This record gives sequence, C-alpha cells and structure tokens, in this order.
Amino acid sequence: MGATADAIRDKLTAGLSPTHLVIDDDSARHAGHSGARPGGESHFNVTVESSAFTGLRPVERQRLVYRLLAEELAGPLHALSLTLRVPGAD
Repeated sequence: MGATADAIRDKLTAGLSPTHLVIDDDSARHAGHSGARPGGESHFNVTVESSAFTGLRPVERQRLVYRLLAEELAGPLHALSLTLRVPGAD
C-alpha cells in the first residue's frame, strides 16, 4: 500500500482501535474519471469494525471517520466508500 492507505490505516487504528479493518484501493476502476490520480490512491473502499461505533447512528459513524481522515479528504483522497460495523452485529 502507499502513503495514503498507510495514513488511513494509522489514523483509523489510532482513533477507533478496530477489531477488523480492510482498506481496498479501488482507484484503478476510476482511472480517467474526475479526481483520479496517476498512481492511484484516490478512491478507497474501507471496512471498519469497532466498538467505538457502539450506540452511534450510521451517519454519526461516518462523521467520526470523516473527522479522523479530514486531512486525507482535503487532499489526495477523492472518494471513500465506508462499511462501518459494531463487533458482533450483522
């Protein structure tokens, strides 16, 4: 993985202590589209399972992740698809 993926992993790990974290660089599928960058790392699918999401509505979970990744969202990250779960929940 590259610098953006590493930053995503580091910030989500530090901020959420996830029990499960998957970061998938989906940039290749968006080559030539708006926001795509040569070399990728512009479009990501991220799955996070964390007890930090307990009691939060889905939109609150997203806002929490957006706050943690504010720097990346303001710069190299163009699109972020999120799957955010609480451990033990389907």
